[in-house]
Amino acid sequence: MLNYIYIGIGSAIGGMLRFWLSNSTYRVLPVNFPYGTLIVNVIGSFILGMIVFYFNEKELLNAQLRIFLSVGFCGGFTTFSTFSLETMSLFRDAQYLYGFVNVFFNLVLCFLGIYIAFLISKLIG
Repeated sequence: MLNYIYIGIGSAIGGMLRFWLSNSTYRVLPVNFPYGTLIVNVIGSFILGMIVFYFNEKELLNAQLRIFLSVGFCGGFTTFSTFSLETMSLFRDAQYLYGFVNVFFNLVLCFLGIYIAFLISKLIG
């Protein structure tokens, strides 16, 4: 039962941070492309990669903190469900180029975030 509380608190924090960061992005970038979601997904992928590849493998996190950060915070912070909705909306609005660009960058840059976290964890580990 306590794990659900850790997940809930982490999700709330991650979700609030996602909302703030995603909306803040549009103060400096145009709103015709879902840059906020892209940025959040890349950062979230990097954070999750560091948790899994460095902190977890080095046993620097206890089980509760690992659940709080990975399932809770990262689960609330990353936005692939929003990514899917926004991509569908771009296709629905006949913005096919933006739709394909959104899919490409989200997949490639999020994978790159995980890969960089893996490399950093090996470098500092």
